[in-house]
Amino acid sequence: MVSVEKEQLSSEALEAARVACNKYMVKNAGKDAFHLRIRVHPWHVLRINKMLSCAGADRLQTGMRGAFGKTYGTVARVEIGQILLSVRARDVHKPQVLEALRRAKYKFPGRQRLCVSDNWGFTKLPRARYETLQEQGRLVKDGINVKVLAPKGRLDTRTLSKLPMCMLTPDGEDEE
Repeated sequence: MVSVEKEQLSSEALEAARVACNKYMVKNAGKDAFHLRIRVHPWHVLRINKMLSCAGADRLQTGMRGAFGKTYGTVARVEIGQILLSVRARDVHKPQVLEALRRAKYKFPGRQRLCVSDNWGFTKLPRARYETLQEQGRLVKDGINVKVLAPKGRLDTRTLSKLPMCMLTPDGEDEE
């Protein structure tokens, strides 16, 4: 799910969307058939400077003196095109994932768009590249991500050009 507007999403809205998406996926796809990830975090703290509105309030209040306020809640500041929620699942559960994200979309203000990624799971590798690297045995699991192992053998000219000159001289020769 991708945001289409620049907005602030409260921690309560993020939690409501998580619960709605999780409940639908558990009910229709199974508890172990998916992995839901919230991609934004509510770091921004909202504050309120409460004012009294009763009779005689002018003697109790200090106006704008010390107006920093008390904490009111937390929000996540979201940019246009920023990813809000990600779900990885097998291809057979694609309709359930889209319906779960559609239901979670109603918990947020503003507009969001549902996108299907070409990448494999939460990795940054496209599906075709992932499968070829997997066949070559060049992938190492790293939590929910993978690391690509560099090919073994002689160094190419690009890699050699990045090395310092002291590494390129043979051990027997001394620089004078």
